[in-house]
Amino acid sequence: MAQAAKLLTLSPIGVADGRQRAVIDAVLPGVDNGRFAAKCVAGEPFHVEAHCFCEGHDMLRVMLQWQREGDAAFAEVPMTLKWNDEWHAHFTPPAPGRYRYTVQAWVDAFSSWRHELARRVDAADIRIAARVGAGEARAAAQRAPAADAQALLGWAAALEDGAADPSMDSSVLKALALDDAMAETMHRWPDRSHATVLAPGFPLVADRERARYSTWYELFPRSASPEAGRHGSFDDVQKLLPQIAQMGFDVLYFPPIHPIGRQQRKGKNNALAAQEDDVGSPWAIGAIEGGHKDILPALGTHEDFRRLVQAARGHGMEIALDIAFQCAPDHPWVEQHPLWFKWRPDGTVQYAENPPKKYQDI
Repeated sequence: MAQAAKLLTLSPIGVADGRQRAVIDAVLPGVDNGRFAAKCVAGEPFHVEAHCFCEGHDMLRVMLQWQREGDAAFAEVPMTLKWNDEWHAHFTPPAPGRYRYTVQAWVDAFSSWRHELARRVDAADIRIAARVGAGEARAAAQRAPAADAQALLGWAAALEDGAADPSMDSSVLKALALDDAMAETMHRWPDRSHATVLAPGFPLVADRERARYSTWYELFPRSASPEAGRHGSFDDVQKLLPQIAQMGFDVLYFPPIHPIGRQQRKGKNNALAAQEDDVGSPWAIGAIEGGHKDILPALGTHEDFRRLVQAARGHGMEIALDIAFQCAPDHPWVEQHPLWFKWRPDGTVQYAENPPKKYQDI
């Protein structure tokens, strides 16, 4: 069920006097206690559980608070006690982005008073309790806007008059004190001066639905040519889009599409000696034509790639690119930024290896 959110601006709470009685023992989910962000899908409920309690029999109120990072105010929804000090609530991030959520809890004097009054049967106790409730109502009126304040003050006066009137039956006075509409008004203006809040809260990343689940088709663009012996291009891939989409895929994944190094280029079946027509491994990134910001000329231009991306969208697909943080020996960065690389005693760049495997081209 959807829950209405109310905006709230948080401010630091002084607790030097030790009256911060609510304990927030845990908030879930939380990745390494908030060191890393939890994840969800935008537009879907994000459920939060908090373990909150206090000493004694007083009643707690607990709020789940959340905001999009950069916003000045928090929105909040009430948390519901499920069992064994476990409180539950959810909110729905409206759009992809980074968010923050936290929990605020406090001992609620009005809720505690009302809970105890409901169990009272002695007439004298009910009359005294009504006067205590009148005091709570007057205090809440100081925090409420004019319309609610007027209603609360009127209710407080009625409780005081009823408690002082011996002719009013205690059951009638008790019913007046337990009025649901006035309780709802009281709940809108609680005393949070000694609330416990976990600051700065927990980070959350809301992704789009396709980040949670999608169906990927991997394709080497250079192999997309319909003609044997001709290097494929982005235009060739574009002609295959209807067929790939018809199979039910919504993401088309490419290995690196950058220029491929020529130094130490591997041949067919990982041969150390490459032939003149060997195209090399696309993961051996970088050559005289450029590096990670450039496209292998045989595949096409940046504009050709943009056109392919747009055409894929027309078929309900997106393009995913392999991000490989590695370089061929003749990548421009090797010369431009030598301190980025490890150098061997013979003056060559250390290639990648996982003994006995050797990747001399990377």
